[in-house]
Amino acid sequence: MSASSLAPSSDRRHDLDWIRVGAFFLLILYHVGMFYVPWDWHVKSSHEVEALEPVMQLTNPWRLTLLFLVSGAATRFLADSPARDGRVGAGRLAGSRTLRLLPPLLFAMFVIVPPQSYYEIVEALGRVAPQADAYHNAFTADFWVRYATASGNWCDADGCLVTPTWNHMWFVAYLLVYSLLLAGLLALSSGRLRALGGLLERGLKGWGLLLWPIVFLAAIRWGLASRFEISHDLVNDWYNHALSFSAFLFGFLTARSETLRAGFIRLRWPALILALAAWAAWAGYAWEYRAEDAMPALALRRLMRVVYAADQWAFIAAILGFGARHLNRGGPVLRYLTVGVFPFYIVHQTVIVVAGHHLAPLRLPLAAEAGLLIGATFAACFLAYEVARRLGWPGLLLGVRPERQAANRPPRAA
Repeated sequence: MSASSLAPSSDRRHDLDWIRVGAFFLLILYHVGMFYVPWDWHVKSSHEVEALEPVMQLTNPWRLTLLFLVSGAATRFLADSPARDGRVGAGRLAGSRTLRLLPPLLFAMFVIVPPQSYYEIVEALGRVAPQADAYHNAFTADFWVRYATASGNWCDADGCLVTPTWNHMWFVAYLLVYSLLLAGLLALSSGRLRALGGLLERGLKGWGLLLWPIVFLAAIRWGLASRFEISHDLVNDWYNHALSFSAFLFGFLTARSETLRAGFIRLRWPALILALAAWAAWAGYAWEYRAEDAMPALALRRLMRVVYAADQWAFIAAILGFGARHLNRGGPVLRYLTVGVFPFYIVHQTVIVVAGHHLAPLRLPLAAEAGLLIGATFAACFLAYEVARRLGWPGLLLGVRPERQAANRPPRAA
């Protein structure tokens, strides 16, 4: 590893910022798709679109892994940012991440997320025995107090709805935990941790950048996925932790590596070809065995774990490569969206659930319903951001940190 290959070239990487923005936008569209695809979700449209499943599979294996990787890279730039006494220390990093992530997490769990649980319960009750809504809205004492105190006893044959819950905000909860773990590792041995970036750089030269991460992802899928189904409950989610924390740590360790950045650019086309082939194989497999009682052969299941891993990493490598090659310019739009996508993420799923629940009884044509749902979701996201950036410190509840210097400048991204 040359001394310059991991040298800090700038305070940010515009390509990673664009990728982060694009990944969050894809996530919003994915959750709109959950309203229509046959898979279980909080609320459902009367239009069930089974053919949407392969499209959903296009991003399903890798979208959140990519977000954890990019978040790790952003944490690296934060850790390397100059402070009055040099680099941001481990304690300051932990404090910054806590201030940035904990207020919106708690606010979301008790204000933003309750309507999701409310309408999930309303629709479940309606499917069992259509009846008038006994709660009237998500914030009446009868519902919200039971939600906040875990006393709802909302159970059916499939289990119980445990509240309070973080639902889609699990990503923020995990990101906070991973950031604090990273700060602890930096406090114990910052030099050794950062030196791992050099080891990764040497080990992932050439085609190894495409091959070895697939081997790792296949190994944890073989060893952990069948034993620890993804639950988002933090405590027993070991496959998800192995996947997500590894991606977060990889992003942190390699964010400044010009060698790996050049490697992603060089391998972007082979990675894209492999990604599309793996997606076609995985989506075809998932489609063929989509019935609840379908049971593929053990050998096939094992093979598809490798295919799934290839799908995950090849798409990520292709996105990082094409992003590094073509998304190197910043500008006001990127500055605006880099901060905005966090409040977008916080509010988007609740908007989809609430708007979807009220649109479904209208029995609109599919195109009209989906168009209104997408439009309402993005309009609410932008509105929430515009409100939050004008609130000062209370804007932290929606993920927007106030600008310290000029009041008329846009908030600074974390």
